[in-house]
Amino acid sequence: MESKRQQKIARLLQKELGEIMRLYAIEHLPGFLITVTRVNVSPDLSIAKVYMSLFGAANRKDVFDRIQHSNKEIRHQLALRIGKQIRVIPELSFYVDDSLDYIENIDNLLRS
Repeated sequence: MESKRQQKIARLLQKELGEIMRLYAIEHLPGFLITVTRVNVSPDLSIAKVYMSLFGAANRKDVFDRIQHSNKEIRHQLALRIGKQIRVIPELSFYVDDSLDYIENIDNLLRS
């Protein structure tokens, strides 16, 4: 069970990373949409698992690899935004959230 502090930090990270990813997509991936769906923070606030939904015409694996490669840049942008609110900026681990694809697949199966 997450503490209130973890929940607050997770909400803050989700909000700020969502904005960072929106700007990242505009700059590096035109025509692509990246949504931060969930963030889980470790009890010591040193690691954040970031779950993202990827929408667009490009190959998702290539986009995810580019995001993984830009991890330090994204963490730096996060530090510039929330550095005054958090003492230590957590390490970021990115994961693809495919729950929407799973729901769409179930919906298609139910319709047929």
